[in-house]
Amino acid sequence: MEQTIAAAAGRIEGLARHVLRRPWIDAPVWVMLTALAAVTAMSQAFRTVATVVAGELQTEFGASAQALGIFAGAFHLSFAASQIVIGVALDVFGPRRTVIVASTVALLGVAVSAVAPSFPVLVIGQLLIGIGCAPAFLGTIVFVAKRYPADQFTRLSGLVLSFSGIGMLLTGTPLAYVVETWSWRAGFLALGAVAALVLLAVVLLVREEPPQPSGERETVREAFRKIGPILSERHTLGLVVLGLAAYASFITLRGLWAVPMLVDRHGFSVVQSGHVVLAMSVAALIGPPLFGLLKVGDRARRLWIIGSTLAYAGLFVVLALAAPSATADIATTILLGLLSGYFILQYADVRAAYPGDVAGRAFAVFNTAVFLGVALMQWLTGLVASVATSHGADPFVTAFATIATLLVAATVAFVALPWPPGMRRRGG
Repeated sequence: MEQTIAAAAGRIEGLARHVLRRPWIDAPVWVMLTALAAVTAMSQAFRTVATVVAGELQTEFGASAQALGIFAGAFHLSFAASQIVIGVALDVFGPRRTVIVASTVALLGVAVSAVAPSFPVLVIGQLLIGIGCAPAFLGTIVFVAKRYPADQFTRLSGLVLSFSGIGMLLTGTPLAYVVETWSWRAGFLALGAVAALVLLAVVLLVREEPPQPSGERETVREAFRKIGPILSERHTLGLVVLGLAAYASFITLRGLWAVPMLVDRHGFSVVQSGHVVLAMSVAALIGPPLFGLLKVGDRARRLWIIGSTLAYAGLFVVLALAAPSATADIATTILLGLLSGYFILQYADVRAAYPGDVAGRAFAVFNTAVFLGVALMQWLTGLVASVATSHGADPFVTAFATIATLLVAATVAFVALPWPPGMRRRGG
């Protein structure tokens, strides 16, 4: 028996090594980029699933608003906690192997979520999915940084982010239909099936960058040592602070509050709310390529980031005050989706602030802040909404006002903290 198990384990290990070593199809670079962008799309789907299944979870598990905030934040908490390790893996082992291993963990998390007998087990499933999706966008932009000229980074990253919005389309009307017709468990299984096909595409198509003829591969220990200098840079704190709040505001609305707001404020059904979320997601597809077309210097790009973040805060104030009007809520939600494209400028800002040989780790530090911010903002808005409800106040007004306040505070800190060398010079 032991010999049989050992032989089976050996065959599995051999197959894993074969899969991780090289692709089965010699594809052009743009096809490989598309396959990796599809992984990012599935990450977008999984991080925004909470808003569609929230009502079902309240019914089956009796989940409170605070518990739903924990559920929605679990993905982003484990996602954020994995970023440094993922950044090192991307720089040392490359996007292909890192994405394949991680995506396998994500599929395990989908299976756990789909069969979860209790709310805590469901949260564990979310934690696994978050770990599995951790290298999705990060791996894709590292691929772009290594395979394309630097002047194409913002444009291509914007296109990748736009393409990845397909994942948010899946968690709009299509997922709402599956959940309403069958169950939230069926929704997880459907997303898992699509994710498995995407993983297969990566296995078949993506290959690593050929090794440089000179120099040895960096060891994992050496890679981790280079994180310290990134964190010690004076301008890192400003990037991190704004990273905590900006993207978190969009995902907190899209992934947690949009559907409950439309259902409770205006009496929409889950599918009707899904239509609005779908429109918001389509707008979010358009935004990144538009901002990616901006050809501005480093300083001017920062001014765009500052102005866009303040505009975003203003739109959340509108959401907080627009309770009687379904039209205002819908229009503001869609506009927030469109303006979310400015987040791609933040990644370009990070790319310009650090040397190219530590790109994966620099993005990882920033992404840690981004998704830790999502987890914290979803938890915090769930908490303040629960407190507001217990005192007879409107939970949505409280949640959206909290988001607006955090965005303004983060913008002030971003302006006041040290900027990367040269970015304060006139003309960028």
